[in-house]
Amino acid sequence: MFTGLEYWLGLLLLAALGVLGASSVIVKKKPEAGELIDRLAKVSGWVGLVSALWGLWVLIGALRTLRVISVFPLHWLTMLATAAVLIGLGFIFGYGMVTTYLSAEARQKGEQLRRKLLGYQLVLGYVSLGLVAWWLLLRFVF
Repeated sequence: MFTGLEYWLGLLLLAALGVLGASSVIVKKKPEAGELIDRLAKVSGWVGLVSALWGLWVLIGALRTLRVISVFPLHWLTMLATAAVLIGLGFIFGYGMVTTYLSAEARQKGEQLRRKLLGYQLVLGYVSLGLVAWWLLLRFVF
């Protein structure tokens, strides 16, 4: 992703999105986690909006550093996957925050896209949590 504060912000957003995305399975396996997830769900719109914007920033960073793909292909692909997950889950959870500012036609198209993405919410949640583990591994092992 990036370094310093940007790195930790990205990890925090990925972790929050992962928990929100996989919340149904997490609560089934660990019912005591339900209270914590409910607290996080109250701010899911903001988490989603910030994550989608952050995902666009990560995507821009990945595209700006496209030249390093031959040197660090795994790192670059991980950045791309991170951007995709942040944008996808961010859109799912943050869409409600921006609907009031959209035209009726844009709202309809956005809702269609959101419905399509909802089918991938659980998978994206797991991928998000996996990316958190992967980024930590890259940071501390490699």
